Amino acid sequence: MTNTDWDSRYALLRRELEEKGIDVDAAENALKLQQVETPSWGYADGGTRFGVFRQPGAPTTVKQKFEDAAQAHKYTGIAQKVAVHIPWDTVDDWSELRSYAQTLGVDVGAVNPNLFQDYDYRFGSLGSERPEVRNRAVEHMRDCVGIMRATGSKAMSLWFADGTNFPGQGDFRRRKRYFEEGLAEVYQDLNDDEAMLVEYKPFEPAFYHTDIADWGMSFALCNKLGDRAKVLVDLGHHLHGANIEHIVAFLLDEGRLGGFHFNNRKYADDDLTTGSINPYELYLIYTELVKAEREGIGNGVAYMIDESHTIKNKIGEMIQSLVALQVSYAKALIVDWTSLKTAQESDDLIVAEEIIKSAFAEDVRPLLWKVRTEQGLPDPFDPVAGFRKSGYAEAKAEERGVGGSSGLGA
Repeated sequence: MTNTDWDSRYALLRRELEEKGIDVDAAENALKLQQVETPSWGYADGGTRFGVFRQPGAPTTVKQKFEDAAQAHKYTGIAQKVAVHIPWDTVDDWSELRSYAQTLGVDVGAVNPNLFQDYDYRFGSLGSERPEVRNRAVEHMRDCVGIMRATGSKAMSLWFADGTNFPGQGDFRRRKRYFEEGLAEVYQDLNDDEAMLVEYKPFEPAFYHTDIADWGMSFALCNKLGDRAKVLVDLGHHLHGANIEHIVAFLLDEGRLGGFHFNNRKYADDDLTTGSINPYELYLIYTELVKAEREGIGNGVAYMIDESHTIKNKIGEMIQSLVALQVSYAKALIVDWTSLKTAQESDDLIVAEEIIKSAFAEDVRPLLWKVRTEQGLPDPFDPVAGFRKSGYAEAKAEERGVGGSSGLGA
């Protein structure tokens, strides 16, 4: 389609939305401010427990990961920060890495300590019965606080694989107290403008119990730690049927929603492209976030993707995820909130649901085209196609070849 075609579609959509009382300018401004971190490990070779699937052009150094992440930001305009995983991304000079990243138009985002891969952690990290293992985990997290200071990062993102596989293997309450003690040691090292984000997962790799198995356990730990400890919601870390948007609303109201790891799942893992399985759920989550923004309580939430792309082109898939987040946010921004509140207060169930469904059904591509055009992005029509046509992936495949990294983001 030509610019004239898109301009006509945009004018039609704008007129339709304004007739409903939607502030289109406010929606566009919000879309221009949207930011979502991408993960360094999402650009490197990855795989499953059965093996690593190597791709031509996959980065083998931290700087190469940032180069690829800069492409995702270039075509979407919303991915300026790149989360790092330690020790996968360890460098000798963090200030130099940050300076290099900034020359690419990106920056360092959340710092993710690795508390699951080392052999010493096979029976737990903070939940281990061995004090030397718990101390090692604490010191690793404290080292990551130092990396935060060196890079300007304001968030530490924590996920623990700790749990047990057999009844009797561990003491639930004792392990809980170990976690409380270890997290408190690290929390006290944080500055007032730094946050600790505590993630949860119901199972895997621990299949009998997981020490932080759901949002309630994370919430309880964060409450004991203090205001700078908040819950991180990973979309793939829920049992089937979980109402994630309800969890998000509850945490927002309690001031404990720290951030997201966006992804999608069909069964029990979380590395599928964001929005690829249940885009309606993603949109409903964003309706809760937009309502909170309108009420002034949704600020400070860290939006992050956590995906390890294994068989798609990694940058292309990351852009797909970012576009899905743009679309969901745009649709949530054009909900007729005034009419929805009226319908809710009068118990008009059908009208209330139709208002929510109407915004979801809207084609917001003209709105996003307008925003991307004003941002000067290379392909405001289709960021995925723009990247694919750029030749970047082919050039990097020729330049880098097939790497020899160990997978797991390294």
